[in-house]
Amino acid sequence: MKLQVHYFLIFLFFVSCTGKNKEVRETINLNGKWDIEESATINLPENYTHTCIVPGLVDKAAPSFDSVGVKYTKRNFYNYHRTFELPQDLPSVVLLKVNKATYGTRVFINGQEAGYNPFCFTPSLFDIRRFLKPGKENDITLQIGAYLDNIPDSIPNGRDFEKIKYIAGVFDKVEIILSGSPFIRNVQVVPDIKNEKIRVLAEIESNKDIEGFSIDFMVSEYKTGKKTINGTSPLQNLIKGTNKLDFTIPINNCKLWSPEDPFLYSLSIFTGSDSKTERFGMRSFRFDKDKKIALLNEKPYAMLGTNVCLYRFFEDPSRGALPWNYDWVKKLHLRFKEMNWNCIRYCIGFPPEEWYEIADETGFLIQDEYPLWISKDSLLNIRVNTNSLIVEYTRWMRERWNHPCVVIWDAQNESVTEKTDEALSAVRGLDLSNRPWDNGYAAPQSETDCIESHPYLFMEYQNWWNNLPRPEPGIGYMKDFFDTIRVPNNGPNELSPSKSGRYNNPMVINEYDWLWINRDATSTTLTDKVYSYLFKCDSSTSDEIRIIHAENIGVLTEYWRCHRAAAAIMHFCGLGYSRSSQPRGQTSDNFIDIKNLEFDPWFYKIVKDKFAPLCIMIDKWDKSYQPGELIVPVYVINDLQNNWEGQLTLSGTKNKNQVQLYSTKLNIEKSGRIIQKLKINISDNPANYEMEAQVIFKNDTIKSNRKFRVL
Repeated sequence: MKLQVHYFLIFLFFVSCTGKNKEVRETINLNGKWDIEESATINLPENYTHTCIVPGLVDKAAPSFDSVGVKYTKRNFYNYHRTFELPQDLPSVVLLKVNKATYGTRVFINGQEAGYNPFCFTPSLFDIRRFLKPGKENDITLQIGAYLDNIPDSIPNGRDFEKIKYIAGVFDKVEIILSGSPFIRNVQVVPDIKNEKIRVLAEIESNKDIEGFSIDFMVSEYKTGKKTINGTSPLQNLIKGTNKLDFTIPINNCKLWSPEDPFLYSLSIFTGSDSKTERFGMRSFRFDKDKKIALLNEKPYAMLGTNVCLYRFFEDPSRGALPWNYDWVKKLHLRFKEMNWNCIRYCIGFPPEEWYEIADETGFLIQDEYPLWISKDSLLNIRVNTNSLIVEYTRWMRERWNHPCVVIWDAQNESVTEKTDEALSAVRGLDLSNRPWDNGYAAPQSETDCIESHPYLFMEYQNWWNNLPRPEPGIGYMKDFFDTIRVPNNGPNELSPSKSGRYNNPMVINEYDWLWINRDATSTTLTDKVYSYLFKCDSSTSDEIRIIHAENIGVLTEYWRCHRAAAAIMHFCGLGYSRSSQPRGQTSDNFIDIKNLEFDPWFYKIVKDKFAPLCIMIDKWDKSYQPGELIVPVYVINDLQNNWEGQLTLSGTKNKNQVQLYSTKLNIEKSGRIIQKLKINISDNPANYEMEAQVIFKNDTIKSNRKFRVL
């Protein structure tokens, strides 16, 4: 509602400046309570005995349905039904837009079938004008598949090997668009920060030929509504059908968008019979193919963040209506900000459109991942149709390309398939901002594309358990993992190496951990052995397990950050399911109270500082040493946009008593790193030692700790 009011004010301001009375596009919001009924066939029910909220999922229907989210032989469809009214005089364009619905959407208007869309994760647009009754009550039914196999097997259905339920629903907004002709079908805004201008590519549909046509436009600051510029595009002749108007608008003294300052503009365009407003940010993003780093607004930028697996959260017992609660979603992103995260991978699936608006406003870089995860030899890989991927990739990009938050198109997750290669090759040129692509574990297509890596070191350790002596709990594994500089593994370099060896592309670590615990501090199916065998946690308290969990995620984070192994470091995961009862889950997020978004306190305390702009690592990993002099390398990196000066301190304790203290002054260039080698003398008596290196950043103490014994 706030967005619509703002755009209307823009329109009034434009009219007052130009004196031209423009017809504003009208949108009828169909969100809210719908009647709903299940059916075994395509024939519509005679009676509706349940209700359900749109947007949402059918597991919240009242009264509830049986066996939701699993295959149920008595049901193939859910039928959403309601009525709405329209004005007596209908404009020439009346479209129904269903932003996202699973699984497949068939539309009936006043009892007549008005169209079918088999795709699940991008908007459906239906021309419904000829089925309507002007000035009267109209009847609408959205018939969706009840399970993921209710769509053709050539269409991706979002299968996830770590999910147990596929809960159908109309899970994004539904609206009717009324407009005249010429109609604005799509607008792409392409920022050019170097030349302080935007390129506008507007797709205009006309029901007749028009000579000497132009678009009126206005750019304003989004928050204040302050006008930046208004004007008219160059004259162009329109033909009946689809036309493309391509023009530029100067944005003098433009303010750049970044996670630290997410400044937004609005572009409003007017045809005389239609109007459309798009938000955008003046920002650029790319990977430097030589330095293997991310560049935001042409400056080195460390991407530090997490993942959101919303479609897994859909099956979380505590989910409720939270994903559609604006205040909750915004608070979620602000809580992520508190963790010093500036980027999020929306993992294996797109959230509702409102999530992207919130990411634009709160300031996050989004790696936007299409929900495709398939094994190379699976039937799904064999049957998925490349042309279907092209259709849906195109719809995805057209819906999302004006969001400044979206910086990476991600074609799929952890899959090796030529079909995504072919599909993204066909569509990547549509994005005039030329965002980079991630192609999962398949080959990158451009030297400026990124490749993803999922270095799950604790997964590797499982392969040793039957062959190696049991390590000392808590510290025995460290030398095996970290004593040498590791190249991030578990990615396309391992599964599909290029002919010349490793792909020489910028790398993003957009998953790492394998230390998951549920919100009640129990281990998951993938981490049972980690906590039982490696850390001997069978009789540990919840707090002891939470501390082990947080400390080891902290070590992994500082290790990957300080070795500068990747352009992005994204923890897995910030939001997912937590299933500690049967059937148990494989992963989990790090909350203990999902409704109030309360983090595990140990995770928040320890891991938060590992993502601060300054990061520190003691590069010493043995579990025991002989008495004498010990050389301790300490890494300190600076991911600020400016140089940093401060003190590096190394302190030591022997049997919990402080025995020494070293301090030295550091000056680290922006995006720089220093490796400081410090000497300490350790006792000739057997003792337990702990050393801690630290720097002060603002009001936080950034630490790195190691525990060892002197023999």
